[in-house]
Amino acid sequence: MELPSQYNPKETEDKIYQLWQESGFFNPDNLPSRHKKPFCIIMPPTNANGNLHAGHALVMTIEDIMTRYKRMQGYKALWLPGLDHAGFETQVVYEKKLEKEGRSRFKMTPQELYKEIYDFTETNKANIESQVKKMGASCDWSRKKFTLDQDVIDTVYSTFEKFKKDGLVYRGKKIINWCPKHQTSLSDLETKDDERTDKFYYLKYGPFTIATARPETKFGDKYVVMHPKDKRYSQYKEGQKIDLEWINGPITATVIKDEAIDMDFGTGVMTITPWHDPVDFEIAQRHNLDKEQIIDFQGRLLPIAGEFAGMKIAEARPKIIEKLQTKGLVEKIDENYKHVVKVCYKCNSLIEPQIKEQWFLKMKPLAEPAIKAIKKGDVKFVPSHYKKIALHWLNNILDWPLSRQIVWGIPIPGDESGDTFDTWFSSGQWPYAALGYPKSKDFKTFYPTDVMETGGDLIFFWVSRMIMFGLYNTGKVPFKYVYMHGLVLDSKGQKMSKSKGNVINPLDLTEKFGTDALRMALVVGNTPGTSLPLDENKIKGYRNFANKIWNASRFILMQEEKRQATKNDKKLLKEFEKISKDIAKDMDNFRFYSAAEKIYHYFWHTFCDKIIEDYKKGEVGYDAIFEILTKSLRVLHPFMPFITEHIYQQLPIDKKQKSIMVEAWPK
Repeated sequence: MELPSQYNPKETEDKIYQLWQESGFFNPDNLPSRHKKPFCIIMPPTNANGNLHAGHALVMTIEDIMTRYKRMQGYKALWLPGLDHAGFETQVVYEKKLEKEGRSRFKMTPQELYKEIYDFTETNKANIESQVKKMGASCDWSRKKFTLDQDVIDTVYSTFEKFKKDGLVYRGKKIINWCPKHQTSLSDLETKDDERTDKFYYLKYGPFTIATARPETKFGDKYVVMHPKDKRYSQYKEGQKIDLEWINGPITATVIKDEAIDMDFGTGVMTITPWHDPVDFEIAQRHNLDKEQIIDFQGRLLPIAGEFAGMKIAEARPKIIEKLQTKGLVEKIDENYKHVVKVCYKCNSLIEPQIKEQWFLKMKPLAEPAIKAIKKGDVKFVPSHYKKIALHWLNNILDWPLSRQIVWGIPIPGDESGDTFDTWFSSGQWPYAALGYPKSKDFKTFYPTDVMETGGDLIFFWVSRMIMFGLYNTGKVPFKYVYMHGLVLDSKGQKMSKSKGNVINPLDLTEKFGTDALRMALVVGNTPGTSLPLDENKIKGYRNFANKIWNASRFILMQEEKRQATKNDKKLLKEFEKISKDIAKDMDNFRFYSAAEKIYHYFWHTFCDKIIEDYKKGEVGYDAIFEILTKSLRVLHPFMPFITEHIYQQLPIDKKQKSIMVEAWPK
């Protein structure tokens, strides 16, 4: 048997993937009888709103390595693929598309917008599926799920009803994060902190001086609040009325004493705007005070602002200060006030807190069992420091606003305003929903799943919520291990972004160097939880390695005069056995970076540079190098599935299994 002189990934990879699909072995039900013990990974559902990026390529690589390794070890391995409707994320992507076309979602009916986004995601779903296949993913396509599949929606609704029945879901008028650009509420996790330098205004409010960075919110301020133990203001009594001149004329203010006031900040006195500030809202709740809206949901001042009504904040702010100055009510202005503001994580618009009736989920009763399970070790984190991060968030958890004022997603049942669920409410139920909870055979066989592999940035958004939801609905944690990968950076170590123009399309790299080379480049040196710079030179190095594997295999298969066994053979086979066990230990402990590097060095520097050269000198027998080759291909297979399968198919051996992916891991 002779291999062609060169290995050409472009010509072979699609054919190999087709061979795998036709074998049926991606489906655990079709695996040989030795595959008994279940092993399951549920793929984090890729957002159905674009193409795969380098981060997705890493996800597909790591999860495929785990699945192929376990399958070879004799596990009944299921890797279930899926896609996410991704609610707000997808609607934002589609709104950008509309903007480029000179259209706006606000000029469309909800039905028209939903239909357009649905068609958009359907196209993307097919595209992403083909890209996932290009990465060599050995997932079971017969079980693929979408977070808008009817059975997933039914599970989401059933959970919502259960929460209501248990008194964990409530509808209330509370303060929420509002994005004026996207016209929707956001959870705290969907906002980000932005440090800014603004002006800080010290204003005269009757006998007091108050300090604010947001004078535009002050039109409705009629409560002046101080700490009950602040001796500077001991002469003022709770409930005392004070007449004073304010922005648009005389008002009567009421004194409120509350321990939330920081005596060391500013003057130790503040007025409150309960509609537009969460701290002020809590003070108003405690003292049963009025709450008045000053800024509308489009970010414009309301009629309470008098002559400033209808103005955007940026336009109104200097004019309000000018008016206060003419009245002698500006004491001083600090020009360089550094502070942190909340912005929308998608568009960077300033978040405007608003009071709005929404659905909320009580999180503390859900967090308590999750905290216990994590502390007990029912869920283990790789790397381990994520345990501390998850516990800190769970111990300080706030109620979750579930409503989103967007069209795309799962509608909240019985919601008159047509709101949809926060996308994380459905994806938080992904492990058991994807397996057909509660009655399906898959749920009974594969739940709890073994590993959830995802990015460290999703520890709060998704991982912690899946643990809470899994325990609440099934009584069990949804997975035993959480493996956190880091970001894939560009070759200079910078985060990839469209604005920087440094986004790497993984399929461009597979086209150029072959998928196996990209997979190795993504794994070697990639310790869990740390970011990885992706350099073309590194991928090129592993393309050279693929060629080395090809040439070594070609040389061995071309040997016509088979050399007899030698005294060195047993020793070499024992050494390989030791290496194989060592690599298996790395794999079992999620050290894929180390396992990949070890087999790379062994194959190139020991097998090719030494053992094959010794064979040429007559110091090693043919059976020994042939056995080491076949076993090396099996160890390499989880990392470099295409070339190992291609060579396996040419080996002069009895192929009862039809594919290397169900051959046994070498003992």
